Amino acid sequence: MYGDNRASFLNVTSEIGKLKAVLLHKPGKELEKLTPDYLSQLLFDDIPWLKKMRIEHDEFAEVLRQKGTHVYYVEELLAEVLQNKETKKMFVKELLAACVENTQELNQVLYENIIEMPAEDVAELAISGLSKKELPELNRELSLSDYVHSDYPLFINPIPNLYFMRDPAAVIGNGISINSMNTDARRREPMIIKYIYQYNPLFKKENAQIWYDYNIPYSMEGGDMLVLSKEVAAIGCSQRTSANGIEQIAKKLFNSESGIKEVLAVQIPPLRAFMHLDTVFTMIDYDKFTIYPGIQDRVRVFRITPNNGGIKVSVEKSLIETLKKSLKLPAIDLIQSGGGDPITAAREQWNDSTNTLAIAPGVVVTYGRNEISNEVLRQHGIEVLEIEGSELVRGRGGPRCMSMPLIREDL
Repeated sequence: MYGDNRASFLNVTSEIGKLKAVLLHKPGKELEKLTPDYLSQLLFDDIPWLKKMRIEHDEFAEVLRQKGTHVYYVEELLAEVLQNKETKKMFVKELLAACVENTQELNQVLYENIIEMPAEDVAELAISGLSKKELPELNRELSLSDYVHSDYPLFINPIPNLYFMRDPAAVIGNGISINSMNTDARRREPMIIKYIYQYNPLFKKENAQIWYDYNIPYSMEGGDMLVLSKEVAAIGCSQRTSANGIEQIAKKLFNSESGIKEVLAVQIPPLRAFMHLDTVFTMIDYDKFTIYPGIQDRVRVFRITPNNGGIKVSVEKSLIETLKKSLKLPAIDLIQSGGGDPITAAREQWNDSTNTLAIAPGVVVTYGRNEISNEVLRQHGIEVLEIEGSELVRGRGGPRCMSMPLIREDL
Protein backbone atom coordinates (compact mmCIF):
# COMPACT_ATOMS: atom_id res chain seq x y z
CA MET A 1 0.00 0.00 0.00
CA TYR A 2 1.19 3.50 -0.78
CA GLY A 3 2.58 5.36 2.17
CA ASP A 4 3.92 2.41 4.17
CA ASN A 5 7.53 3.58 3.84
CA ARG A 6 7.02 7.25 3.13
CA ALA A 7 7.72 10.17 5.45
CA SER A 8 4.42 11.65 4.33
CA PHE A 9 1.67 9.84 2.46
CA LEU A 10 0.37 13.03 0.87
CA ASN A 11 2.30 14.60 -1.99
CA VAL A 12 0.83 16.93 -4.62
CA THR A 13 3.23 19.52 -6.03
CA SER A 14 1.56 20.08 -9.41
CA GLU A 15 -1.66 19.67 -11.35
CA ILE A 16 -0.08 17.42 -13.95
CA GLY A 17 2.42 15.08 -12.25
CA LYS A 18 1.64 11.40 -12.82
CA LEU A 19 -1.30 10.55 -10.58
CA LYS A 20 -0.31 7.73 -8.21
CA ALA A 21 -3.13 7.72 -5.65
CA VAL A 22 -6.58 9.29 -5.56
CA LEU A 23 -9.58 9.42 -3.24
CA LEU A 24 -13.02 8.85 -4.78
CA HIS A 25 -16.57 8.31 -3.61
CA LYS A 26 -18.76 5.97 -5.62
CA PRO A 27 -22.29 7.44 -5.79
CA GLY A 28 -24.66 5.48 -3.54
CA LYS A 29 -27.97 5.52 -1.75
CA GLU A 30 -27.68 9.23 -0.98
CA LEU A 31 -28.73 9.89 -4.59
CA GLU A 32 -31.92 7.90 -4.05
CA LYS A 33 -33.04 10.45 -1.47
CA LEU A 34 -33.15 13.24 -4.04
CA THR A 35 -36.70 14.35 -4.82
CA PRO A 36 -37.94 17.28 -6.95
CA ASP A 37 -38.97 19.16 -3.79
CA TYR A 38 -35.42 19.23 -2.41
CA LEU A 39 -33.27 19.40 -5.55
CA SER A 40 -32.21 23.02 -5.23
CA GLN A 41 -31.59 22.63 -1.50
CA LEU A 42 -29.21 19.76 -2.28
CA LEU A 43 -27.58 21.59 -5.22
CA PHE A 44 -28.91 19.39 -8.03
CA ASP A 45 -30.74 20.45 -11.19
CA ASP A 46 -32.05 16.98 -11.99
CA ILE A 47 -32.42 13.48 -10.56
CA PRO A 48 -29.71 11.10 -11.84
CA TRP A 49 -30.30 7.43 -12.63
CA LEU A 50 -28.18 5.83 -9.91
CA LYS A 51 -27.62 2.44 -11.57
CA LYS A 52 -26.19 4.04 -14.70
CA MET A 53 -24.31 6.60 -12.61
CA ARG A 54 -22.47 3.87 -10.69
CA ILE A 55 -21.52 2.10 -13.93
CA GLU A 56 -20.08 5.35 -15.27
CA HIS A 57 -18.16 5.95 -12.04
CA ASP A 58 -16.72 2.43 -12.13
CA GLU A 59 -15.52 3.13 -15.66
CA PHE A 60 -13.87 6.34 -14.46
CA ALA A 61 -12.07 4.49 -11.64
CA GLU A 62 -10.96 1.74 -14.02
CA VAL A 63 -9.44 4.26 -16.45
CA LEU A 64 -7.40 5.63 -13.55
CA ARG A 65 -6.29 2.15 -12.43
CA GLN A 66 -5.22 1.21 -15.95
CA LYS A 67 -2.94 4.25 -15.93
CA GLY A 68 -1.29 3.21 -12.67
CA THR A 69 -3.36 5.13 -10.14
CA HIS A 70 -4.24 3.50 -6.81
CA VAL A 71 -7.91 4.24 -6.10
CA TYR A 72 -9.13 4.67 -2.52
CA TYR A 73 -12.79 5.08 -1.60
CA VAL A 74 -13.85 7.48 1.13
CA GLU A 75 -16.63 5.21 2.38
CA GLU A 76 -14.19 2.33 2.89
CA LEU A 77 -11.61 4.47 4.71
CA LEU A 78 -14.34 5.90 6.95
CA ALA A 79 -15.66 2.42 7.81
CA GLU A 80 -12.12 1.38 8.81
CA VAL A 81 -11.91 4.37 11.17
CA LEU A 82 -15.29 3.63 12.74
CA GLN A 83 -14.22 0.12 13.75
CA ASN A 84 -12.79 1.83 16.84
CA LYS A 85 -15.65 2.18 19.33
CA GLU A 86 -14.48 5.46 20.86
CA THR A 87 -13.95 7.03 17.45
CA LYS A 88 -17.40 5.86 16.38
CA LYS A 89 -18.95 7.49 19.46
CA MET A 90 -17.27 10.83 18.70
CA PHE A 91 -18.23 10.62 15.06
CA VAL A 92 -21.91 9.84 15.65
CA LYS A 93 -22.21 12.66 18.19
CA GLU A 94 -20.69 15.15 15.76
CA LEU A 95 -22.84 13.80 12.93
CA LEU A 96 -26.01 14.38 14.92
CA ALA A 97 -24.86 17.75 16.23
CA ALA A 98 -24.82 18.89 12.60
CA CYS A 99 -28.55 18.04 12.35
CA VAL A 100 -29.62 21.37 13.82
CA GLU A 101 -33.29 20.82 12.94
CA ASN A 102 -33.51 17.90 15.40
CA THR A 103 -34.20 18.41 19.09
CA GLN A 104 -31.61 17.24 21.61
CA GLU A 105 -34.05 14.58 22.76
CA LEU A 106 -34.46 13.23 19.24
CA ASN A 107 -30.73 13.22 18.63
CA GLN A 108 -30.18 11.27 21.85
CA VAL A 109 -32.63 8.58 20.72
CA LEU A 110 -31.04 8.50 17.27
CA TYR A 111 -27.60 8.18 18.87
CA GLU A 112 -28.73 5.17 20.89
CA ASN A 113 -29.95 3.47 17.72
CA ILE A 114 -27.07 4.39 15.43
CA ILE A 115 -24.26 3.55 17.84
CA GLU A 116 -25.37 -0.11 17.83
CA MET A 117 -24.97 -0.39 14.06
CA PRO A 118 -21.88 -1.97 12.45
CA ALA A 119 -19.16 0.47 11.38
CA GLU A 120 -19.92 -0.08 7.68
CA ASP A 121 -23.58 0.85 8.21
CA VAL A 122 -22.68 3.98 10.16
CA ALA A 123 -20.30 5.06 7.39
CA GLU A 124 -23.02 4.55 4.79
CA LEU A 125 -25.62 6.34 6.89
CA ALA A 126 -23.31 9.33 7.36
CA ILE A 127 -23.28 9.74 3.57
CA SER A 128 -26.71 8.51 2.49
CA GLY A 129 -28.64 10.06 5.37
CA LEU A 130 -31.40 8.52 7.46
CA SER A 131 -35.06 8.58 6.50
CA LYS A 132 -37.91 8.34 8.99
CA LYS A 133 -39.10 5.11 7.44
CA GLU A 134 -35.74 3.49 8.25
CA LEU A 135 -36.38 4.06 11.99
CA PRO A 136 -40.19 4.10 12.06
CA GLU A 137 -40.73 3.54 15.79
CA LEU A 138 -38.60 5.54 18.19
CA ASN A 139 -39.36 5.17 21.89
CA ARG A 140 -39.96 8.80 22.86
CA GLU A 141 -42.65 11.45 23.18
CA LEU A 142 -43.15 13.72 20.19
CA SER A 143 -42.15 17.37 20.45
CA LEU A 144 -43.73 20.42 18.85
CA SER A 145 -40.87 20.37 16.33
CA ASP A 146 -41.81 16.81 15.35
CA TYR A 147 -45.38 17.84 14.64
CA VAL A 148 -44.39 21.00 12.76
CA HIS A 149 -41.87 19.12 10.59
CA SER A 150 -43.87 15.91 10.30
CA ASP A 151 -43.95 16.10 6.48
CA TYR A 152 -40.15 16.21 6.20
CA PRO A 153 -39.05 12.63 5.38
CA LEU A 154 -35.53 12.61 6.91
CA PHE A 155 -33.87 12.49 10.31
CA ILE A 156 -30.43 13.03 8.71
CA ASN A 157 -30.01 14.67 5.32
CA PRO A 158 -28.01 12.89 2.61
CA ILE A 159 -24.87 14.44 1.16
CA PRO A 160 -25.35 13.59 -2.54
CA ASN A 161 -22.56 15.92 -3.69
CA LEU A 162 -19.85 13.86 -1.99
CA TYR A 163 -18.92 12.12 -5.23
CA PHE A 164 -17.38 15.48 -6.13
CA MET A 165 -14.45 14.62 -3.88
CA ARG A 166 -12.36 17.57 -5.07
CA ASP A 167 -14.21 20.11 -2.94
CA PRO A 168 -14.21 19.10 0.77
CA ALA A 169 -10.42 18.78 0.91
CA ALA A 170 -7.33 19.37 -1.19
CA VAL A 171 -3.71 18.25 -0.89
CA ILE A 172 -1.06 20.93 -1.37
CA GLY A 173 2.51 19.68 -1.10
CA ASN A 174 2.68 17.31 1.86
CA GLY A 175 -0.27 18.86 3.69
CA ILE A 176 -4.02 19.04 3.39
CA SER A 177 -6.66 21.74 3.36
CA ILE A 178 -9.86 20.50 5.02
CA ASN A 179 -12.22 23.02 3.56
CA SER A 180 -15.02 25.22 4.84
CA MET A 181 -17.92 24.59 2.48
CA ASN A 182 -20.03 27.46 1.21
CA THR A 183 -23.42 25.72 1.31
CA ASP A 184 -25.32 23.96 4.09
CA ALA A 185 -25.83 20.93 1.84
CA ARG A 186 -22.08 20.19 1.83
CA ARG A 187 -20.91 21.25 5.29
CA ARG A 188 -20.84 17.67 6.60
CA GLU A 189 -18.43 16.45 3.92
CA PRO A 190 -15.18 17.87 5.39
CA MET A 191 -16.09 16.36 8.76
CA ILE A 192 -15.82 12.93 7.15
CA ILE A 193 -12.43 13.83 5.67
CA LYS A 194 -11.27 15.06 9.08
CA TYR A 195 -12.02 11.72 10.72
CA ILE A 196 -10.28 9.79 7.97
CA TYR A 197 -7.25 12.07 8.16
CA GLN A 198 -7.19 12.06 11.95
CA TYR A 199 -7.71 8.36 12.60
CA ASN A 200 -6.84 6.31 9.51
CA PRO A 201 -3.12 5.37 9.62
CA LEU A 202 -2.97 5.66 5.85
CA PHE A 203 -2.73 9.44 6.09
CA LYS A 204 0.23 9.57 8.53
CA LYS A 205 -0.98 12.84 10.00
CA GLU A 206 2.13 13.22 12.17
CA ASN A 207 4.05 14.02 8.97
CA ALA A 208 1.50 16.29 7.30
CA GLN A 209 0.19 19.74 8.11
CA ILE A 210 -3.35 21.07 7.89
CA TRP A 211 -3.45 24.22 5.78
CA TYR A 212 -7.11 25.04 6.42
CA ASP A 213 -9.78 23.94 8.89
CA TYR A 214 -13.43 23.48 8.03
CA ASN A 215 -14.49 25.41 11.15
CA ILE A 216 -12.97 28.61 9.77
CA PRO A 217 -15.95 30.86 8.92
CA TYR A 218 -14.62 31.86 5.49
CA SER A 219 -15.62 29.51 2.67
CA MET A 220 -12.95 27.57 0.78
CA GLU A 221 -13.62 24.74 -1.71
CA GLY A 222 -11.21 22.45 -3.53
CA GLY A 223 -12.61 23.10 -6.99
CA ASP A 224 -11.07 26.54 -6.68
CA MET A 225 -7.61 25.25 -5.67
CA LEU A 226 -4.97 24.49 -8.30
CA VAL A 227 -1.37 23.53 -7.49
CA LEU A 228 0.46 24.96 -10.49
CA SER A 229 3.98 24.09 -9.29
CA LYS A 230 5.97 23.42 -6.13
CA GLU A 231 6.04 27.16 -5.49
CA VAL A 232 2.79 28.48 -6.98
CA ALA A 233 -0.87 27.81 -6.18
CA ALA A 234 -3.89 29.39 -7.86
CA ILE A 235 -7.15 29.80 -5.95
CA GLY A 236 -10.38 30.97 -7.48
CA CYS A 237 -12.32 33.74 -5.76
CA SER A 238 -15.73 32.51 -6.80
CA GLN A 239 -19.30 31.71 -5.85
CA ARG A 240 -17.95 29.12 -3.40
CA THR A 241 -14.57 30.49 -2.18
CA SER A 242 -14.17 33.80 -0.34
CA ALA A 243 -11.43 36.41 -0.52
CA ASN A 244 -10.98 36.17 3.26
CA GLY A 245 -10.49 32.42 2.98
CA ILE A 246 -7.83 32.86 0.31
CA GLU A 247 -5.93 35.31 2.51
CA GLN A 248 -6.13 32.90 5.48
CA ILE A 249 -4.72 29.92 3.60
CA ALA A 250 -2.07 32.04 1.87
CA LYS A 251 -0.72 33.16 5.26
CA LYS A 252 -0.68 29.56 6.48
CA LEU A 253 1.13 28.31 3.38
CA PHE A 254 3.72 31.09 3.52
CA ASN A 255 4.44 30.68 7.24
CA SER A 256 5.11 26.95 7.00
CA GLU A 257 7.18 24.43 5.07
CA SER A 258 4.61 24.13 2.27
CA GLY A 259 7.06 25.30 -0.38
CA ILE A 260 4.45 27.71 -1.76
CA LYS A 261 5.93 31.16 -2.40
CA GLU A 262 3.02 32.84 -4.12
CA VAL A 263 -0.74 32.41 -4.46
CA LEU A 264 -2.59 33.66 -7.52
CA ALA A 265 -6.12 34.69 -6.62
CA VAL A 266 -8.27 34.45 -9.76
CA GLN A 267 -11.57 36.24 -9.40
CA ILE A 268 -14.37 34.85 -11.56
CA PRO A 269 -18.05 35.91 -11.70
CA PRO A 270 -19.97 34.36 -8.75
CA LEU A 271 -22.38 32.35 -10.91
CA ARG A 272 -23.51 28.72 -10.68
CA ALA A 273 -22.63 28.20 -14.35
CA PHE A 274 -19.00 28.87 -13.36
CA MET A 275 -19.14 27.81 -9.67
CA HIS A 276 -15.41 27.01 -9.21
CA LEU A 277 -12.22 28.00 -10.99
CA ASP A 278 -11.82 24.44 -12.32
CA THR A 279 -15.22 24.74 -13.98
CA VAL A 280 -13.71 27.24 -16.41
CA PHE A 281 -9.93 26.73 -16.24
CA THR A 282 -7.64 23.72 -15.70
CA MET A 283 -3.97 22.91 -16.24
CA ILE A 284 -3.29 20.00 -18.61
CA ASP A 285 0.42 20.20 -19.50
CA TYR A 286 3.55 22.13 -18.57
CA ASP A 287 2.47 25.12 -20.66
CA LYS A 288 -1.09 24.24 -21.66
CA PHE A 289 -4.38 25.13 -20.01
CA THR A 290 -7.96 24.64 -21.09
CA ILE A 291 -10.25 27.61 -20.61
CA TYR A 292 -13.88 28.45 -21.24
CA PRO A 293 -13.73 31.35 -23.73
CA GLY A 294 -16.72 33.09 -22.12
CA ILE A 295 -14.63 33.75 -19.00
CA GLN A 296 -11.32 34.94 -20.41
CA ASP A 297 -12.18 38.65 -20.38
CA ARG A 298 -14.11 38.43 -17.10
CA VAL A 299 -11.35 37.38 -14.70
CA ARG A 300 -9.20 39.52 -12.42
CA VAL A 301 -5.86 38.19 -11.18
CA PHE A 302 -4.13 39.15 -7.93
CA ARG A 303 -0.67 37.99 -6.88
CA ILE A 304 -0.32 37.26 -3.14
CA THR A 305 3.20 37.04 -1.71
CA PRO A 306 4.70 36.89 1.81
CA ASN A 307 5.32 40.18 3.60
CA ASN A 308 6.91 40.19 7.09
CA GLY A 309 4.73 37.35 8.36
CA GLY A 310 1.68 38.70 6.57
CA ILE A 311 0.80 39.03 2.90
CA LYS A 312 1.13 41.52 0.07
CA VAL A 313 -1.55 41.71 -2.63
CA SER A 314 -0.79 43.15 -6.06
CA VAL A 315 -3.05 43.52 -9.08
CA GLU A 316 -1.93 41.71 -12.23
CA LYS A 317 -2.70 42.85 -15.79
CA SER A 318 -3.66 39.54 -17.43
CA LEU A 319 -4.02 35.84 -16.74
CA ILE A 320 -1.63 34.82 -19.52
CA GLU A 321 1.15 37.19 -18.51
CA THR A 322 0.77 36.22 -14.85
CA LEU A 323 1.03 32.50 -15.63
CA LYS A 324 4.11 33.06 -17.81
CA LYS A 325 5.83 35.02 -15.07
CA SER A 326 4.89 32.74 -12.18
CA LEU A 327 5.71 29.50 -14.00
CA LYS A 328 8.78 30.96 -15.72
CA LEU A 329 7.54 30.01 -19.19
CA PRO A 330 8.18 31.84 -22.47
CA ALA A 331 4.64 31.18 -23.71
CA ILE A 332 1.29 29.82 -22.53
CA ASP A 333 -1.19 27.90 -24.68
CA LEU A 334 -4.76 28.65 -23.56
CA ILE A 335 -6.93 26.07 -25.32
CA GLN A 336 -10.51 27.28 -25.65
CA SER A 337 -13.23 24.73 -24.99
CA GLY A 338 -15.76 24.31 -27.77
CA GLY A 339 -13.13 25.42 -30.26
CA GLY A 340 -13.83 29.00 -29.23
CA ASP A 341 -17.32 28.98 -30.77
CA PRO A 342 -19.55 30.73 -28.21
CA ILE A 343 -22.58 28.47 -28.64
CA THR A 344 -20.63 25.19 -28.67
CA ALA A 345 -18.43 26.36 -25.80
CA ALA A 346 -21.44 27.30 -23.66
CA ARG A 347 -23.19 23.97 -24.34
CA GLU A 348 -20.12 21.85 -23.62
CA GLN A 349 -19.01 23.94 -20.67
CA TRP A 350 -22.39 23.26 -19.04
CA ASN A 351 -21.37 19.60 -19.33
CA ASP A 352 -17.94 20.33 -17.81
CA SER A 353 -15.78 20.28 -20.92
CA THR A 354 -13.20 22.43 -19.12
CA ASN A 355 -13.20 20.32 -15.95
CA THR A 356 -10.44 18.00 -17.12
CA LEU A 357 -8.39 15.74 -14.84
CA ALA A 358 -4.72 15.57 -15.80
CA ILE A 359 -3.27 12.19 -14.82
CA ALA A 360 0.15 12.90 -16.37
CA PRO A 361 1.62 15.79 -18.37
CA GLY A 362 -0.52 16.12 -21.50
CA VAL A 363 -2.85 13.24 -20.57
CA VAL A 364 -6.37 14.08 -19.40
CA VAL A 365 -9.66 12.38 -18.54
CA THR A 366 -12.79 14.04 -19.94
CA TYR A 367 -16.44 13.30 -20.64
CA GLY A 368 -16.82 11.77 -24.11
CA ARG A 369 -19.96 13.81 -24.75
CA ASN A 370 -17.89 17.00 -25.17
CA GLU A 371 -16.83 16.02 -28.68
CA ILE A 372 -15.69 19.39 -30.04
CA SER A 373 -13.68 20.33 -26.97
CA ASN A 374 -12.01 16.92 -26.90
CA GLU A 375 -11.05 17.19 -30.57
CA VAL A 376 -9.54 20.63 -29.97
CA LEU A 377 -7.46 19.20 -27.12
CA ARG A 378 -6.15 16.47 -29.42
CA GLN A 379 -5.24 19.08 -32.05
CA HIS A 380 -3.06 20.71 -29.38
CA GLY A 381 -1.21 17.45 -28.70
CA ILE A 382 -3.16 16.32 -25.64
CA GLU A 383 -3.97 12.64 -25.09
CA VAL A 384 -7.67 12.49 -24.21
CA LEU A 385 -9.14 9.56 -22.27
CA GLU A 386 -12.92 9.73 -22.60
CA ILE A 387 -15.46 8.38 -20.12
CA GLU A 388 -19.25 8.24 -20.22
CA GLY A 389 -20.95 10.93 -18.18
CA SER A 390 -24.63 11.15 -19.05
CA GLU A 391 -25.64 10.65 -15.39
CA LEU A 392 -22.51 11.77 -13.52
CA VAL A 393 -22.71 15.19 -15.15
CA ARG A 394 -26.20 15.86 -13.74
CA GLY A 395 -24.59 16.99 -10.50
CA ARG A 396 -22.67 19.65 -12.49
CA GLY A 397 -19.12 18.38 -12.24
CA GLY A 398 -16.52 16.59 -14.34
CA PRO A 399 -13.55 14.25 -13.85
CA ARG A 400 -11.49 16.81 -11.90
CA CYS A 401 -14.42 17.51 -9.60
CA MET A 402 -14.86 13.79 -8.91
CA SER A 403 -11.27 13.19 -7.79
CA MET A 404 -9.10 14.16 -4.84
CA PRO A 405 -5.44 13.49 -5.73
CA LEU A 406 -3.42 12.18 -2.81
CA ILE A 407 -0.09 11.47 -4.50
CA ARG A 408 1.37 12.82 -7.71
CA GLU A 409 4.90 12.23 -8.92
CA ASP A 410 7.06 15.33 -8.69
CA LEU A 411 7.88 16.87 -12.05
